[in-house]
Amino acid sequence: MKNKIRRIRIGYCLVILGVLLAAVVSAVAEDAQSIQPAQTTARTGPQHVIEVIKEFLVTKGAAFALDLLAAILIFVIGRWVAKWVSIIIGRVMTKARVEQILVTFVQHLSYFGLLAFVIIAALDRVGIKLTAAIAVLGAAALAVAFALQGSLSNFAAGILMVIFKPFKVGDFVTVAGVQGTVQEIQVLNTVLNSPDNVRIIVPNAQVTGSTISNYTANTTRRIDLTIGVSYDDDLKKAKQVIEAVLGADARILKNPVPVVAVSELGDSSINFVVRPWVKTTDYWDVYFDVTVKLKTSLEANGLTIPFTQYDVNIRSNIKQSIGN
Repeated sequence: MKNKIRRIRIGYCLVILGVLLAAVVSAVAEDAQSIQPAQTTARTGPQHVIEVIKEFLVTKGAAFALDLLAAILIFVIGRWVAKWVSIIIGRVMTKARVEQILVTFVQHLSYFGLLAFVIIAALDRVGIKLTAAIAVLGAAALAVAFALQGSLSNFAAGILMVIFKPFKVGDFVTVAGVQGTVQEIQVLNTVLNSPDNVRIIVPNAQVTGSTISNYTANTTRRIDLTIGVSYDDDLKKAKQVIEAVLGADARILKNPVPVVAVSELGDSSINFVVRPWVKTTDYWDVYFDVTVKLKTSLEANGLTIPFTQYDVNIRSNIKQSIGN
């Protein structure tokens, strides 16, 4: 920890020394340009540079020292203000229960953004003009933005996901055509684990650009089953047997009331829809158990679950043609 603090202090010292050197060079260069061209051509070389520096220190040294002190104060105080503002922003966002990844990002963005303005103001105080440099940096930033537009769209989508929270870590979702349990919500990608334990990485832009189905967002879910019985069976008895199976399972909720109703007169069976409600955590256990219990209970009560059958009728003339 002490070594880290020492390195940070050394870094700040080097920055200040660099600013001092840049300021002196800039000021001397401006002063040298004010000399008449004839004098400039007649006096060249190191001796001329030393004389210009001496003249600058004698004529403008006091004013430059005050400007340099003001620049240092602007940098030190501005850096403290930038850090303080970023901390306040982080606390406000934390109290608002914003995701930590977004809190950290906004803190760093606000700190370095304010620090950039502070550095520009400090350098401008000592006479270093950054207009041209800022224009070049702006053009470079535009070129980088075009080159990384895919990554930037994923980044923006990741920020929106953290803000609006369509799902959280641990939810089972369908996004961009794939299903899985959310493992991580990163800045550029969302990481899922499929039911067969395959790691799936989906770009955030595809996640927000498609329909999101969150199966664990709600505390309850409805199981949808279709059970068929024979046309020869007693429908009233079949319904009573199905309702008895549902009522015997304590995991099935009493409210909403399970739905058991005839939904279709099929080709080979009369179909019942069976729709009980359960807690989301019990969904698959109840689904499998009820399916088995319905089959065994219907058969134990003399009811039949038919399967598709085909009757093949052979015409007499076909038999004769085969015989011939």
